Amino acid sequence: MEQEQAQKIAIVAAILAMVAALATGRLPRWLRVTLVACLAALACGAGVFAYRYATRPATLTLAAGSLDSDVPRLMSVIAAQMASSGTPVRLKVIDKGTALDAARAFAAGETDLAIARADVGDLSAARTVVVMTHAVVLLIVPPGSAINTVDGLKGKTIGVIGADLNQQLVAAVTKAYDLDRAKVVTKDLAPKDVSQALQSRQLQAVLVVMPISEKYLGMLRDAFPRSAKLRPGLVPIDSAEAIAAANRAYESYDLPKGTIRGSPPIPDDDLTTLRVPFYLIANRKLSDNVVAQLAKAMMDVRRDLLGDYPLLAQISAPSTDKDAQILIHPGAASYFNGEQQSLLDKYGDKFFYVSMMLGTLASICAAAWKFMTRDTGRPEQRPLLQLSALMDQINDAGGDAELADIERRIDGILKAALAQASNGDAQAAATAALGLATHRLEHLIGQRRAILARRPAPASAR
Repeated sequence: MEQEQAQKIAIVAAILAMVAALATGRLPRWLRVTLVACLAALACGAGVFAYRYATRPATLTLAAGSLDSDVPRLMSVIAAQMASSGTPVRLKVIDKGTALDAARAFAAGETDLAIARADVGDLSAARTVVVMTHAVVLLIVPPGSAINTVDGLKGKTIGVIGADLNQQLVAAVTKAYDLDRAKVVTKDLAPKDVSQALQSRQLQAVLVVMPISEKYLGMLRDAFPRSAKLRPGLVPIDSAEAIAAANRAYESYDLPKGTIRGSPPIPDDDLTTLRVPFYLIANRKLSDNVVAQLAKAMMDVRRDLLGDYPLLAQISAPSTDKDAQILIHPGAASYFNGEQQSLLDKYGDKFFYVSMMLGTLASICAAAWKFMTRDTGRPEQRPLLQLSALMDQINDAGGDAELADIERRIDGILKAALAQASNGDAQAAATAALGLATHRLEHLIGQRRAILARRPAPASAR
């Protein structure tokens, strides 16, 4: 027989011996106490592990991307703030390079969340958590241009910053103004090439979609001369309302006077244009409770970081309309509507099952205590049984010497029982039974002595 097989047989034999000892109750008390203590420690450890597992923060992966990498950086700051404040939801930000790639990663199921535009990618599995910001559509013409309407772009070339990302937007504007028939050409344009393209007259207009924040407005101002006489122009999109009605991804928006520059103001009056929301979207299969916690965490972070990141002021609750481009997640809706379940509603069933488990645990503890304190001696070694066995010996005793020996044995049994009682190991009922048994034996011994005394002496003794 190989050594490994012998070891396995030995282990199995030891386990069987342990089980047999447990079943027959023949383990010594110290070993039973040790066994129960080990099991209790194991149960406590399992309970701590289960508690930590149940209360661990939910970590969600988030896809983000932008041409200037600002969105992933901002979301990383938000994720760090959520972790430091101990929120029950944590974010793992994955930089996908562009918003289009972020939307594709989300649609492919690679991430739980994404920062996405309402008009980009396959968002059939998406539900909104919060609105992060709105990007405004700006159709800009170079200083001195006579173009002041979209119809004036007939036969012209428009540079589109982020053409891949803005395909659907360009298509919507083209359809509304029939720009294909007007022979308007669009060309992909990198942000760094805007100034040179306009100066060289390669382009007659630039279309950019950006949030209205100081950072992006500063970048736009730097792309044009800072002369009061040479100021860029903005072309209104007067059909914005019609475009928004046909495509719910867009909203009609009036850009306030002086948004781009205050003096002289650009635009010089409120300007009608389009804007498109950027959402924090979640997979519709995510738990309502997790998404509600995420929505709350985002609004808390907005308050905590607003001083350092003014763009966070644009974070807001999404639309709850049933015909919205992207429906709101039920978990986010319950948070913003104040319909989150109370503690009793959420954990009522758990409280019920916990109470049942506590009752079961109390029974287990009682059984363990009985197991540890049970007498493990052989039946014939128990005091009552020992005394009972002496009755037949008393009846069969042939002389006073045998009776005296039986009395000494009774005294030894009583001493052992009294010692056990003094240690607290004996029960009151058992002690009382011993007293009754001893009294009965003494009576039997007296009767036997009387019987022996009435017998005639043997002939050899006369």
